[in-house]
Amino acid sequence: MKIVHYCQHVLGLGHFMRSLAVAEALSGHDVIFVTGGPDVGYSFPPHVRQVRLPALEMDEEFKTLRASDSDTDSSFSIEALQDERKRLLWNVFESERPDVFLVELYPFGRKRFEFELLPVLEAIREDRFGPCVAISSLRDILVEKTDQAKFERRVIDRLGRYFDALVVHSDDRVFSLRQTFSRCNDIPIPVVSSGFVAKEADPTSRNRIRTALGLGEHDGLVVASAGGGKVGGPLMSAVVDAFLDPSFDPSVSLHIFTGPFLDDSHYDALTHRVHGHKRIHIERFTDDFLGYLCAADVCVSMAGYNTMMNILSARVPAVVWPFDQNREQRFRAERFATMWPLTVLPKGELNARTLAQAIGTRLNDSRPDPTSINLDGAKQTAQYIVESTAELIRRRV
Repeated sequence: MKIVHYCQHVLGLGHFMRSLAVAEALSGHDVIFVTGGPDVGYSFPPHVRQVRLPALEMDEEFKTLRASDSDTDSSFSIEALQDERKRLLWNVFESERPDVFLVELYPFGRKRFEFELLPVLEAIREDRFGPCVAISSLRDILVEKTDQAKFERRVIDRLGRYFDALVVHSDDRVFSLRQTFSRCNDIPIPVVSSGFVAKEADPTSRNRIRTALGLGEHDGLVVASAGGGKVGGPLMSAVVDAFLDPSFDPSVSLHIFTGPFLDDSHYDALTHRVHGHKRIHIERFTDDFLGYLCAADVCVSMAGYNTMMNILSARVPAVVWPFDQNREQRFRAERFATMWPLTVLPKGELNARTLAQAIGTRLNDSRPDPTSINLDGAKQTAQYIVESTAELIRRRV
């Protein structure tokens, strides 16, 4: 089976990493992974071929679409980049003629990218690329809209016109789609809850990484992360402030992953502040982040989907500072805090003292028991795609 998997990450890494996990789970099939955000520099397995569209991203307020400075010639206008992206995506379908078009987030988001999605979706409906089903891939929580009723009408319309199924990457016992989308009963296509998309932790990671870091059995380790890094600078600064305070436990080490998109000047300032400090280490990115969380005694992070799933997989206590531009991260964090050793920092209280106290409290926690939450979403999504495609095509004929 051949699957074109479209993922447009515009700010952080959550959408990219979740989509990649699903693509990896489709082993044994041919996956063309079409990405349109800043380069992540990830190594793909043999069955996944990446097609990179000219990179576009949003500003931190989600108001302005712009070319990614690191990836795209700034002399090109947004209109020219859109035309080129539209052409490239169309060519993928003409040359590959896939069985499945898996679209991350749209039509619940990425409205700004309809210029390239709608021509392909309309052509699929006209069978111009041969039999092909379109499946929408959606995370657990939707952000709020200024006009929610109008938004939901538009989503229902797009799902009915262009899609054959909707897969929601959540466990209904934790988050149901109807909590942030009131018209679930009006969705005209099959809706499947896959479970959360989370990588499975390697049980050898804890000893392996702690040995590599030179940590003894009773040495504490805090791993801090800012996801993609675009909006995580204040959290990274606060955690460094907490560890540089002379009163902080000297037996605890800190390993920071700032994210690949943290501003260079902010990254340089952080590394300058901790230069020569033996128990604070800063890197931009690791492809073994889950392994580091298994080695950690506490995770300090934001509360995006991917990070929260890593926390659950690694069974690590955590302190989180949700991104408060919309409700999504705080909603997720506060729900999981009722089920997990998790401290959610209040709005407006990100400072060294509050953070140090929260970390100190969580360092006294034992690792939680394995969770009963369904974290097998990548495998179950892949299984649904493989087993349902033929039936979805028959339903449309």
